[in-house]
Amino acid sequence: MTSYEKLPDNAPAASPRYQPYPGPAGGWGALRSVAKAWVGSDNALKNIRALLKTNQNGGFDCPGCAWGDSPESGMVKFCENGAKAVNWEATKRRVDAAFFARYSVSALLTQSDYWLEYQGRLTEPMVYDPLSDRYQPIEWDAAFALIARHLNDLTSPDQAEFYTSGRASNEAAYLYQLFVRAYGTNNFPDCSNMCHEASGVALGQSVGVGKGTVTYDDFEHADAIFVWGQNPGTNHPRMLDPLRDAVKRGAQVVCVNPLKERGLERFQHPQNPLEMLTNSDRPTNTAFFRPALGGDMALLRGMAKFLLQWEREAQAKGEPAIFDHAFIAEHGHGVAQYLAVVDATSWEQIQAQSGLTLADIELSARMYCKGKRVIMCWAMGITQHRHSVPTIQEIVNLMLLRGNLGVAGAGLCPVRGHSNVQGDRTMGINERPPVALLDALEQRFGFAVPRHNGHNTVEAIHAMLEGRAKVFIGLGGNFAQATPDTERTAQALRNCELTVHISTKLNRSHLVHGKQALILPCLGRTDIDLQGEGPQAVTVEDSFSMVHASNGQLKPLSRQMRSEPAVVAGIAAATLGKQPVDWHWLVADYDRIRELIADTIPGFADFNQRLRLPGGFYLGNSAGSRQWKTASGRANFKANLLPDSLLDERVRASGQVPDLILQSMRSHDQYNTTIYGMDDRYRGVRGQRDVLFVNEADIVRLGFQPGQKVDIVSLWGDAHVRRVHGFTLLAFDIPAGQAAAYYPEVNPLVPLESIGDGSHTPTSKFIAIKLERARDDGRIV
Repeated sequence: MTSYEKLPDNAPAASPRYQPYPGPAGGWGALRSVAKAWVGSDNALKNIRALLKTNQNGGFDCPGCAWGDSPESGMVKFCENGAKAVNWEATKRRVDAAFFARYSVSALLTQSDYWLEYQGRLTEPMVYDPLSDRYQPIEWDAAFALIARHLNDLTSPDQAEFYTSGRASNEAAYLYQLFVRAYGTNNFPDCSNMCHEASGVALGQSVGVGKGTVTYDDFEHADAIFVWGQNPGTNHPRMLDPLRDAVKRGAQVVCVNPLKERGLERFQHPQNPLEMLTNSDRPTNTAFFRPALGGDMALLRGMAKFLLQWEREAQAKGEPAIFDHAFIAEHGHGVAQYLAVVDATSWEQIQAQSGLTLADIELSARMYCKGKRVIMCWAMGITQHRHSVPTIQEIVNLMLLRGNLGVAGAGLCPVRGHSNVQGDRTMGINERPPVALLDALEQRFGFAVPRHNGHNTVEAIHAMLEGRAKVFIGLGGNFAQATPDTERTAQALRNCELTVHISTKLNRSHLVHGKQALILPCLGRTDIDLQGEGPQAVTVEDSFSMVHASNGQLKPLSRQMRSEPAVVAGIAAATLGKQPVDWHWLVADYDRIRELIADTIPGFADFNQRLRLPGGFYLGNSAGSRQWKTASGRANFKANLLPDSLLDERVRASGQVPDLILQSMRSHDQYNTTIYGMDDRYRGVRGQRDVLFVNEADIVRLGFQPGQKVDIVSLWGDAHVRRVHGFTLLAFDIPAGQAAAYYPEVNPLVPLESIGDGSHTPTSKFIAIKLERARDDGRIV
């Protein structure tokens, strides 16, 4: 067994196991998991230092999630999955020329995503050679020249797609958007198109800014916190602290999620000696509601209908009002139209669509009313539906009725995924850019910026499929695996004349390539970034609009690895020369990039000076200050109707009746498409990922047995067959009629055309499926 074939200790088990997990979130299980990731990095001694510098002043920002940092000081400011992310990146294992000489692309395609990334860090630029079916070394200047030749040979700049991952720094993202717009297009497919795009669209229309309105400190002052469609125990573990603290001080913490995720039930703090020694834990909720998939809007509408009923009763009795009439009169717009829609919505429709009893809906409304200051949090369980934009606007409507915006301890909190996905959008990674941004760029740099809308992720895939786009450049990420309709996405990439991936580790997107292909190795957050003027810091923006500096701590594995800003500058200089800026001069000192950001992006005045403040600085939020940048100049109540049916009309028109409705989700040993291991501790799954969580009554109803293997077929009503093979049925505590499975394994089931209205976000949380007995055809899914 060569070093390239070595597998970690938590490799797939010979006989997959499933046993419910008895412990709390965090605790000893988290410590064991951190220790395993630390030892498995093959860089254990150096990584102790790196971990202790995570989220610290003078250290680096965690490459994991976008949850904000606690203002409290402490030696340990990372969570279990943050530690996994750091150790996964800061490994000694290398994917170099010798590795690619050993493996053809065809051979690598047979390996799992887990195996591919486990091989280590990319250390030198590589170009695909079709004759040998292998990647071979290429000099950086030659790689840049190849990209420039393809870009400059296109008949239109709109024939190129420029993808961005949320891991990219503010400095890299700003340079990227400046280069692409100087090149002549707004084609910015972005990871945010697949996760929180609905949040940005809904909040922009309702309150004038597509970001959350709360800060970290608001959680200490909230009387009630609602957590909608989110699993913080796995995806944002540092959020468990404020949730359990809120319960402890007597606040309501209401969790709305079909699955009873362990982090939403109880938490044992790994840094609390008493809890660890006594093996005790604390609850993280005061109530738990389990709606139908896609039924959250109906629950919210039911809560509003109860509020309206109680408001009228209070008026009739001369009792204190339920609504905040002063706030509505001063700041609201469209409340009468909204309340008319609430009045017209029947309780029958609300109950049927929510999947909850009237008693549950009333209880949730009473818990909301009990809190004078309420925070509403949500994640992709809300944003990845056809009607996600109206659902989020219903959250806003409910908050506006009681004035829960613009006061301490209250507000809206879309919890973002990747660590700088919000910052990338702030920097201008936007296929539908605001006019103010384009005006500022044009005035500062003196070139005519493209004014037409570009492509989002789904539109980019269609363009590549149809031959309208011929070059794909990815700044981070794993596009082939993160996107829907996997087979069609793969074909789209293979249609390209050139695909380029700027990456830290090997992933499947490098193997699903165009006619020509490049892999360009870049530095990660943990790496020291040394440029012409010395060591550099980059910046990121968290979910609370706090901007932090990030300084890498470890020596890069290779001198051939370049920073993301340096790679972008190299491409830009080869393509455009020194227009509209001297790209190489800018990356010699990132302060120069930040000065340009300060000149053109609102909220970044005196960027370099403010960055030196401990903990960074707050960008501010207009809606959080009760300044409404909407067309009406006020906070808009949106009078959306509940959907006639949650099932898409194309599925209904096909005449096929789904066996179940499927949602995709992450395992606990996973971050986005990165698989750290094959276990899912909190759900009791070990050594396997091709599993389908189903209510046992549904398994029996459909004629199967727990443990049996099935093929999953997606229903959509078009000519494409969407099927995944050999999934093991696990009897699980999940509402009847629902199913759940891991992403990206079930991405092939998500139709490219199944997108959110107004957001174009793939509907990965609502997939109509049928189950068939597994076909033992030996195919690799």
